[in-house]
Amino acid sequence: MNSNQENQASAIQVGAMAERMGITVSFATANKVVGHMPVEGNTQPFGVGAHLHAGPTRSVVGIDINGTHHRSATAGQVTGTATPLSLGRTIAVYEIVITDERDKRICTARLTCLLRELNS
Repeated sequence: MNSNQENQASAIQVGAMAERMGITVSFATANKVVGHMPVEGNTQPFGVGAHLHAGPTRSVVGIDINGTHHRSATAGQVTGTATPLSLGRTIAVYEIVITDERDKRICTARLTCLLRELNS
């Protein structure tokens, strides 16, 4: 078995954020990585903009998120600013720009939310 196939999970250091979230890696090779994270304590707190757009008669479900990391933030505080790209009847799309304390962009993300009617 070559090193691309040997389980190297014990050598993986997930980092402080992943540790706080309870993320563990049980299997890791160059071809496959298996990680685990508890749901409890790691659910999304809210989707403020989409909920405001949806109004009281609809619920919001995130259906797609992607992000491009431009640089790292190793200390301090980061700020995320979400602005709508499209606010439709059933879909809301936001661009999220995350900046560091020097106002340098560290990440650009896009979030797509499905707006669903609440059952009466």
